[in-house]
Amino acid sequence: MIRTHTRLLLALAATGVAALSLAGCAGTGTPTSTASAGGDAAAFPVTIASALGDTVIESAPERIATWGWGATDAVLALGVAPVAIPSDDYSGGDDRMPPWISDAIEELGGDAPVILDSSAAEISVEELLAADPDVLLAPYSGITQDEYDAVTAAGIPVVAYPDAPWTTPWRDVISITGESLGLVDEADALLDELDQTVAEAAAAHPEFAGTSIAYIDDDVDTFYMYLPADSRVEILEDLGFATPESVTALDAGEGTFYTTVSYENLDKIDADVILTQAEEQATLDEFLGSDRGQLIPAVKKGAVADVVGAENASAVSPTALTLPWLLPTLVDKLAAATAVAQG
Repeated sequence: MIRTHTRLLLALAATGVAALSLAGCAGTGTPTSTASAGGDAAAFPVTIASALGDTVIESAPERIATWGWGATDAVLALGVAPVAIPSDDYSGGDDRMPPWISDAIEELGGDAPVILDSSAAEISVEELLAADPDVLLAPYSGITQDEYDAVTAAGIPVVAYPDAPWTTPWRDVISITGESLGLVDEADALLDELDQTVAEAAAAHPEFAGTSIAYIDDDVDTFYMYLPADSRVEILEDLGFATPESVTALDAGEGTFYTTVSYENLDKIDADVILTQAEEQATLDEFLGSDRGQLIPAVKKGAVADVVGAENASAVSPTALTLPWLLPTLVDKLAAATAVAQG
């Protein structure tokens, strides 16, 4: 989704990690069914294509492991309790789970999942095998070919990303999860309700339509800006906002979903509204009032929507659970910033 933004970025973007360690609720996002998968047996076997290889799931899996971002949320929102999930070392608490996941797991009941250490962006086959999963779902992740091959060789089917690491649209994460579990109809229904939630928010704020926005993050000595391939930007566009050419023109090709911008070029970020994040309010206030922050026209005008706190910054990335968890607050902040921009 890691204690600073740089570590969060590494957790979400690491695509060239070291060799694998072999030694060591629909609509509201609330789960509504039992703790077992119970997928449609007639849907299997099913073949899931990915950039790392085609995976055949012979029968409805009952013990689900997840990796990366969003898959855990999709599994839980479909009413299934996973047996193993990646640690959230950015917005998770002592249990290394963010509140929307821990709440959903508690509501489903059953045994707590094994927490797979993701602090180094590597997956341990030993940890994974200890959870005895039927499948590993990693449709939005940075899993490497070596990791995919090692887990597959250990007898666990792996569902990886369709195209490239960390680029799978959030809706596709839900669809792929539903197909993998034999819960296609349930996934479709979940998506319909989530899309309706977003559509209702957009309809309630027609001023968002066509308003240009840039999602930025100032982190110590590095300034990040997110691109249309990022799911956070995607949800902003779903609400009606537009990504201006000034954002894509500054893309240096450093990553699939982000770019860095030098401070001397911050005045080139020509967007009506800025969305930004910080772990603490004091950090955000320092940036907004700084000389570098004031170079950005929208910041100087005060047309800024802010997301403060590790949990909120993490939840901006839409999933089956984070979207209903944060959207009302995010929309209110975007509305206030848009009013400044248009006033």
